[in-house]
Amino acid sequence: MSDRKGEGSYDGTEQFQKEQHKFAKDGPVKEKAREAAEALDGEEAEELERARKASAEGRSA
Repeated sequence: MSDRKGEGSYDGTEQFQKEQHKFAKDGPVKEKAREAAEALDGEEAEELERARKASAEGRSA
């Protein structure tokens, strides 16, 4: 871990991006997409829609 500091964590951002790229390349992307689609049509639909609207308004659900 380095001493780079500022608005957020540079090291954390780099690690997150590496993990995101790894997941996109080698992870279960199709499975996770299917799970998300099922959640939008399932019992979580109302809660997910409230969270989406809250996020669009810049607030947390």
